[in-house]
Amino acid sequence: MYNIGVSKVDMTFFKKGNGMLGYGMHFHKIEGVETPQYARAFVIEKNGKKIVFVNTDICFSTTYLKAGVIRCLEFDYPEKGYSNANVMITAQHTHSAAGGFTQHLAYNFTMPGFQEDVYLRYSSAIVEAIVRADDDLKPGKIKHHKGDFDKDAEICFNRSIRAYNTNPEVGVRVPKKKRHLAADRTMKLLRFDDKNNNPIGSLNWFGVHATSVSSRYKKVCYDNKGYASEFFENYLNQLNPENNNIITSFAQDATGDISPNFIWDKKSREYRGKFVDDYESAAYNGSLQFNKAKEIYHSAAKIGKKINGDIDYMLMYADMSDVMIDEFYTGGLKHESTSQPAWGMSFLEGTTDGQGASKIFGQAIRMYMGSVRQVEILAARMSKDKYRQKKVIDYYNAHHPKVVIINHETGVVAGAAHPEKMVVPGFLDPSIKYIKFANKVGYGKKTPWVPKKLPLQIFIIGQIAIVGIPAEITTIASVRLRKTISKVLEERGVSEVIMSPYANSYAGYITTYEEYRLQLYEGGHTLFGKWTLAAYQMKFRALAEEMLKAPEDRKKWSQKPDLFEMCDIWTGMEDRGILSELEVVENTFKKKSRDEEE
Repeated sequence: MYNIGVSKVDMTFFKKGNGMLGYGMHFHKIEGVETPQYARAFVIEKNGKKIVFVNTDICFSTTYLKAGVIRCLEFDYPEKGYSNANVMITAQHTHSAAGGFTQHLAYNFTMPGFQEDVYLRYSSAIVEAIVRADDDLKPGKIKHHKGDFDKDAEICFNRSIRAYNTNPEVGVRVPKKKRHLAADRTMKLLRFDDKNNNPIGSLNWFGVHATSVSSRYKKVCYDNKGYASEFFENYLNQLNPENNNIITSFAQDATGDISPNFIWDKKSREYRGKFVDDYESAAYNGSLQFNKAKEIYHSAAKIGKKINGDIDYMLMYADMSDVMIDEFYTGGLKHESTSQPAWGMSFLEGTTDGQGASKIFGQAIRMYMGSVRQVEILAARMSKDKYRQKKVIDYYNAHHPKVVIINHETGVVAGAAHPEKMVVPGFLDPSIKYIKFANKVGYGKKTPWVPKKLPLQIFIIGQIAIVGIPAEITTIASVRLRKTISKVLEERGVSEVIMSPYANSYAGYITTYEEYRLQLYEGGHTLFGKWTLAAYQMKFRALAEEMLKAPEDRKKWSQKPDLFEMCDIWTGMEDRGILSELEVVENTFKKKSRDEEE
């Protein structure tokens, strides 16, 4: 038997005009509140070891957000025993909530900039949710069960079917009309009950983007996953009126290429859900998830697999931009590696869920960047600097055939080493204005634009393993990564490996090699190049292998993020708390801004 505690805390943030995170559109700003946002926490403890899984109604977790939560737990609640390793903060990926709670420049373009009030609101709510759940610990039982959606259920659709069909695992190509079958349609669920079989709550994983609500809508909304949670909690609490603290959470699984939208809207030139009104579509999709969860939940009471066994956890930070790839994953190719994080043109052109740059503009940029690439490679080869030659050639080889627009490590934008001097005027787009301003005051050169040293995490609860992935992963990429981890952990009795993306940080997409080569939206946002999935397989395999060892024999990987990844000013600040560091960074940034204006 385990000790189990659950909680739900309101984390709604509303400030008119604050940018929303997800679609990357400068006009997508908060004008009202359609639904609240929540942080839901699930604490599980046994024999003195405990973990907490947190699911939040935001777009994704960030390095900065988690660091703030951990710092607060360690300083204010040291007796509870939480650390970076046994806390997993995930998101259900709504695109209709405030952003700006990260120090990484690329995710702040349309906010614009870092928003301290958002960060403080979100981090304090998450801490409160964890503490409440911990205070509510009681003896309980866990059962695991899963079920498939009917083939006709309008629940999820592969939005990149051409890329999906390039994978050898697919076999017979799936036609576009049947793209609803090119998805993992299985929901996995954990049911929590106390020792007297009274319900405590449930936690499930199913992959479908929380993009039922488009960028045309300007109210805070928890989208389809949030509606599903609301429906399920209301249902269970009505069945059990004596217990009004039953918590259910709908977490994400492999959702990288999966959309809830399936009807072409000529007016918006985007796909939409069941109804013309996006909020109705979100509620409809959420109801489908709720009904399936309800079915699995009740079945679990009778035929679910009882979970027993110890709790274990590990976390490691890995530089995903510098991984030499094992020949096992490259088909025998030698000296292959990942590289500096970069966005490609296909990412900036958007998806069927949200259109980006026009195709004509994209083609013009492709021609221009092709010339930039040729010049850089030619200059490197003519140089006598062997290190420079290798660096440039390896960089383009790792990203090929991606048309790189932004190198997030060097800050080079469309070939311009100094974006603040770009001839493109800032008034054309607020994002361009922000990029130029941030680089002008020095912020863009001191802080990585996206994280590259990423937290990889595994929780084990008896026969279940939960894998915290700091990215979003496509359907077949998830199949491969799950298989890699399962093959290792089956040695210690793990029979179910659950993928949990958007965990602890965020670094774009993970696609298969075959999908990446096609360079659709997901491939353009696969930051570290064509071997990104292979790098994750290698690192997670190493992490899983360590979990086969006794605790005293395991490698002592760092469980703290790299200081350079955290913020741009750390010198002399190592002994101060994260809020003090944050204050120094922001005050310095603001002072430079005022100096420039004067």
